[in-house]
Amino acid sequence: MRPRLVIILGPTGVGKSEVAVELAVQVDGEIVNADSQLVYRYMDIGTAKPPASVKQRVPHHLLDIVDPDGEFNAARYRELALEVIRDVAARGKKPILCGGTGLYIRALTQGLFVGPAKDPQVREQLGREAEEKGLSLLYGRLREVDAEATHWIHPNDRYRIVRALEVFQLTGKPISQWQKEHSFKESSFETLKIGLNRDREELYALVNRRCDEMIEKGLVDEVKGLVERGYGLDLPPLQSVGYRQVAGYLKGESSLEEAISLMKRDTRRLAKRQLTWFRADKEIKWFHPESDKGKIQEAAKQFFETRS
Repeated sequence: MRPRLVIILGPTGVGKSEVAVELAVQVDGEIVNADSQLVYRYMDIGTAKPPASVKQRVPHHLLDIVDPDGEFNAARYRELALEVIRDVAARGKKPILCGGTGLYIRALTQGLFVGPAKDPQVREQLGREAEEKGLSLLYGRLREVDAEATHWIHPNDRYRIVRALEVFQLTGKPISQWQKEHSFKESSFETLKIGLNRDREELYALVNRRCDEMIEKGLVDEVKGLVERGYGLDLPPLQSVGYRQVAGYLKGESSLEEAISLMKRDTRRLAKRQLTWFRADKEIKWFHPESDKGKIQEAAKQFFETRS
């Protein structure tokens, strides 16, 4: 019998962690991270990692498992998450996946799209274009040949932009089409997908307040500390929302006020992209994280108690 897995997902800032912790307390569960930034060590404030008091209350897994300059991807995430979830279930606890990285959630629950082999020459040519003409040019080209892929590939995600263009150049077929044909039929778990959302104005207000709180808690000093540890500001984890804007401030490219404004804007845009990704999944049952709290807990309890 496949393990049962409740997945708490939704846009950044919506309140996933709070819902997951309360649910874990109710059902004797443990939380497995599904956020691509929370896996990195020394990046606590800008990723909104749960504090020690929360981790003492409910066990958390797949936090702080790789250095900011270490290699980590969806395949490695899937490998580790499968192991952790099976261990949690084997100990009689209820596994609760929590996060907003749709690619990681899909890789874990439905398998990975491999695609055509990489071509060093094509990759080198695309990399050279990015250096000489700017990544925005490549992203614009991607939008022309595969607009659907830009729903989940960020304009600053050089690796995935290059990979998507590489696939199209080698095969003449968009990477989004390859993914559809793969269909992600592999499934290791029985899943209940609980999506959290709020009215746009409510969500955006929370996002803005969260950004202010990160600055107040010391995000600038956290980024300075990463630099002091020897991590370059151009590392992919430090190009994520929040860290990228603070890095710009530290390099003198903007004032702190401008950096905070950009941070809020880009976090709102991230939330919008995440919702676009998740809304394509018809298995997700949507709830408000506060007014539907009781419904969420009841749905999860029934799911864990039901036998296949």
